[in-house]
Amino acid sequence: MTTKVITVSNQKGGVGKTTTAVNLSHALTLRDKHVLLIDLDPQGQCATKLGMDSQMGTYYFLTTQPGSSSEITFVRQWIRDTGRDYLHLLPGNSMTAAAQMMLSVQDQPISYIKELLKIFSKDRLDYIIFDTSPSVGGLQERAIWAADLVIIPTATEFASLDSLSKTVTTIHTLRDKKNWKGGLLGILPTFFDGTNESRDSILDLQATFKEKVLSPIHRATVLRECWSEAKTIFEYASGTRAAEEYRSLASLVLKY
Repeated sequence: MTTKVITVSNQKGGVGKTTTAVNLSHALTLRDKHVLLIDLDPQGQCATKLGMDSQMGTYYFLTTQPGSSSEITFVRQWIRDTGRDYLHLLPGNSMTAAAQMMLSVQDQPISYIKELLKIFSKDRLDYIIFDTSPSVGGLQERAIWAADLVIIPTATEFASLDSLSKTVTTIHTLRDKKNWKGGLLGILPTFFDGTNESRDSILDLQATFKEKVLSPIHRATVLRECWSEAKTIFEYASGTRAAEEYRSLASLVLKY
């Protein structure tokens, strides 16, 4: 079985990265795919979103010694069952930021996280999905390098377009200068609400990125309410447009 790695990335916060990572992960499991969601954001919100406690799993993952069987066993013990069929979580918390600092100080190679993923080689996973923090370089670059596919959520507002260009530049640099073998699945417009700003933002995206602009995720009250209920969109409001939009995103992922 070949595990496909997907990184959800943007250098700006508040664009729907965690909402996308969690709902995409659940959508794939509803198609009978085995998914491990890894939270690389020090806020640890993947666990919160799923009604779980943030923990140090990601810290131990990032600071382990890849060749040590005892440490590999220790890291795997931090994988948590989410209570949803086929969906598991490696939770993070504020200590993830300390791990990121350690990687920078140690000057770990760009391939570091990709090598660490060998820890899960015997888990028969269909997908590993990374939720990333809005940081520049470091952890985010290594998570992109580890990915087969990258999804960049971006709010449909002009303020978000600059950070989008920085993330795309990072991807191009990794591909052109470091021979990254992955690819950009697409740019995912989020918080689309039909205003002139939202419509103009999508037109600007399409003019620049053409077919790489995916169908938008509309602004929806139910997506905010999911957070307080600690449920995914499929548990909280499976018949809504928001749920259908994330099902469509999962269908696109399954084609690759």
